This record gives sequence, C-alpha cells and structure tokens, in this order.
Amino acid sequence: MNGYAAHPVVLRPLLGEVALAWFMRIVAAYCLLFGVLYWVRLIGFYPGPLWRFDLMPVHWQVAASMLAVLFPFAAAGLWMLASWGPVIWFLCAATECIMYAGLPQLFGQHWSIVFTHCGVAIVYVALRLAVHWQKKQAAR
Repeated sequence: MNGYAAHPVVLRPLLGEVALAWFMRIVAAYCLLFGVLYWVRLIGFYPGPLWRFDLMPVHWQVAASMLAVLFPFAAAGLWMLASWGPVIWFLCAATECIMYAGLPQLFGQHWSIVFTHCGVAIVYVALRLAVHWQKKQAAR
C-alpha cells in the first residue's frame, strides 16, 4: 500500500473564497431586485410619470430595456459563481454610472447608485486580492 490511502487529503475552501461567494450572492440578489425594478418600469406597473415604455423618452427606453435584461442575467451569473457574472454586473454598473454621473441632464443625478456600484467594485477587488494572497500563502 502507498501512504496516500492512510492520510486522505481534505480540501476546504479558503476563508476568502467563502467570503467572496457570499458577497457575490448578496450582489446577485440586488441585481435581481434592480432587474425587477427596471421591468416594472418597462411594463408600466407603477403609476407615475414616464413609468411606461411608450411614454419614456428614447434614451430611457434604450437604457431601461438593456438593464432590464442584463441585471437578471448578471444575477444568475453571480449566484452561480460563474466567471462571466461579474463581467455582466460590471456592464450594468458602468451603464448606470454613465447614466447618473455622466449624463445627469438626461437621467438625473443619483449619486447613491454611483457610490454603491463603486463600493461594490472595491469590495469585489479586495476579496479577489485576498483570495489570491491566501492561495499564494497556502501554496508555500
């Protein structure tokens, strides 16, 4: 017999990997919520001005349509911890940041959304770096 059977190797995820997985799933829930809110806006379920697709200006029609599709798609990718999930989330976040910070005359200023997306990006990068550092330490 060889020594491998006597001492089985137990693989456990690193703390950073667990934290990153939880973080991505929390962001996925928020993405799903944002996607539903954009769909509510598109179908006109909410009674308010410009809250129906046919009453929206063209720039809102384009942005709301795109985000209504991409946010739930990002939520699915983030929830499954797929590599493409953060990429799709980044497209949504960049679009909203451009909308609310770059074109406030068209979409209004919503700095809370811009700062939230920036905060999520910073936490994501920090967790990715922590996972990288922990894997490097474990390899030694």
